Amino acid sequence: MPTLELEILYRDQFIIAINKPAGLLVHRSTIDFHEPHNALDQLKAQIKAEVFPVHRLDKPTSGVLLFALNRDDAASISEQFRHQKISKHYLAVVRGHTEAQGTIDNPVRDRDAPEKPRKDATTSYTTLAHIELAVEVDRYPSSRYSLVDVVPTTGRRHQIRQHMKHISHPIIGDTSYGKSIHNKFFSSQFACQRLLLHAQRLTLNHRGTDCTIEASDYDQSFHRVIKHRDWVWTRGTKL
Repeated sequence: MPTLELEILYRDQFIIAINKPAGLLVHRSTIDFHEPHNALDQLKAQIKAEVFPVHRLDKPTSGVLLFALNRDDAASISEQFRHQKISKHYLAVVRGHTEAQGTIDNPVRDRDAPEKPRKDATTSYTTLAHIELAVEVDRYPSSRYSLVDVVPTTGRRHQIRQHMKHISHPIIGDTSYGKSIHNKFFSSQFACQRLLLHAQRLTLNHRGTDCTIEASDYDQSFHRVIKHRDWVWTRGTKL
């Protein structure tokens, strides 16, 4: 991924939030050591100041990514994340028609340490829209998908991705937990080759006041999918 100017969603003297593009690492990683770019280094260079990560998004996930601008605020906000005091909403496109809403309470495994015990994890979701396309992708004459608002209570690595697979509604574009035949269909139908998971909104207590940060802009491939005319919206206004 080439170096691009990161979209700044919010900034004051204590914190800064960006709309992380899909495919960009949060920081350098020994796993993806070959990747030349990451959000931490790009943001430091862009604003010419030190920044401190307080949480992470998976490399293929886009959306709200928060940093602190000093160590004290970094410690304070990280503590909020640890104690599940920060609200996070994600948008995801998943296979099949989901229930109107649901809660998934199922321990998840760390893919990089499969020998370790699973950790407790809870995720809730609300269905925003359904779509049925008259295309035989798998073994049925038509193919169904859902757009869901996902709220993870805990913050385990790959939690949302594992939980949606657990209820047989894997996220489209997920090469680890999804189904390749549907991923390939979205690649050919929508020119969409990314994980369709976007961190849309984050709310934290910022110096005594609730602060909500939103990433309402999606990249072109996500936008092409959710703006398709055949979506049937079940809750509220279209995105």
